[in-house]
Amino acid sequence: MAALGGLAVLATGRRVWKLPARLSAALQGCWPRRGYSEGRAESPPTFGFLFDIDGVLVRGHRVIPAALEAFSKLVNSQGQLRVPVVFVTNAGNILQQGKAKDLSALLGCKVDPDQVILSHSPMKLFLQHHKRRMLVSGQGPLVENARALGFQNVVTIDELRMAFPELDMVDLERRPKTMPPRSDFPAIEGVLLLGEPVRWETSLQLIMDVLLSGGDPGASLAAAPYPHLPILASNMDLLWMAEAKMPRFGHGTFLLCLEAIYRKVTGKELKYEGLMGKPSILTYQYAEDIIRQQAERRGWAAPIRKLYAVGDNPMSDVYGANLFHQYLQMAKRGEEEHGTGRWQKQRPSATQSCASILVCTGIYSSQHAGSQVPTPGGADRPFHGHRDFSFSPELLEASHIVQDVNEAVQLVFRQEGWA
Repeated sequence: MAALGGLAVLATGRRVWKLPARLSAALQGCWPRRGYSEGRAESPPTFGFLFDIDGVLVRGHRVIPAALEAFSKLVNSQGQLRVPVVFVTNAGNILQQGKAKDLSALLGCKVDPDQVILSHSPMKLFLQHHKRRMLVSGQGPLVENARALGFQNVVTIDELRMAFPELDMVDLERRPKTMPPRSDFPAIEGVLLLGEPVRWETSLQLIMDVLLSGGDPGASLAAAPYPHLPILASNMDLLWMAEAKMPRFGHGTFLLCLEAIYRKVTGKELKYEGLMGKPSILTYQYAEDIIRQQAERRGWAAPIRKLYAVGDNPMSDVYGANLFHQYLQMAKRGEEEHGTGRWQKQRPSATQSCASILVCTGIYSSQHAGSQVPTPGGADRPFHGHRDFSFSPELLEASHIVQDVNEAVQLVFRQEGWA
């Protein structure tokens, strides 16, 4: 993504999205359970960390012990971070402050909400849709999340179902006994997909109804409008790692179902106005800007030139970090991307590289037990990424593979010449 005429330009394998270039506020410090002695002559950091959460720091509701050791090294004796840190997760069915509170309890340190970048956080940049009446899909605090992102007029799947009870017919127990007509329901103008819902059949059906009717699911149309209403989606993870020994379905699986149904019904391709969450370049650009602002707030004069992205999922964490590193190299050379024009920057970035570090405490470790997850370097590996991101096998190769996040922090400190 680059700034072009006051807008940030995000390019994926198929589309170019123009977004406002202004990003969100800076980060705060982290208060540790254990201190770390800081040398008097320690120079300002020129690097920062992007930590994935599930499979790196926690497994479900349990903290990974190596995470406690890692954070004891990341803070000084005054309880302040020695380097800029953000938590970049593809989770979205939670509030930022809720995730920060959970991390604070699990890691034994204070995590500020602004340090947590959820999969849908970059939706704050899509100002052109914030006043539209949007149907929102997912679970948890949907309305609160949508409003925190800037959307002022949202409708949940449950609200739509209550307005048009005849639409949800799969579950015999939930089929309505009476179907009162609704002619006063305002038209829907777009769709927000914030995370996997609970009742997939209901969400898939009602989202399709909205798309096929042009936002008026109570209408009867001869032909589905195309292009369809704008869709903003976050979290493309096909799989993710919780307490179970095998990976679980992620929101990427839900998106795959929606895309397949739409194409089967209409014969046309479902298109997204924006796709975010790892491995989208937009998410890394967003994190990069917050890292920079955090360094400025701390008074670190040296620019942050290197980013280290620590994750457990080759397809989202490794692929995304490598894709962003590729973007940084192309932007530095001023090369064109997919014929979209020359890279131009409103504010030149000091970041020169993004290294991917793969840990063996989550998705990646399950490969060794014979799971379906693609192994870097493997001969027959399926592509688990989203269809809108062209597959480059070399981007699945991590810069470093370590046992856990503590080894990742030690590795980076050695490379940067830190104690």
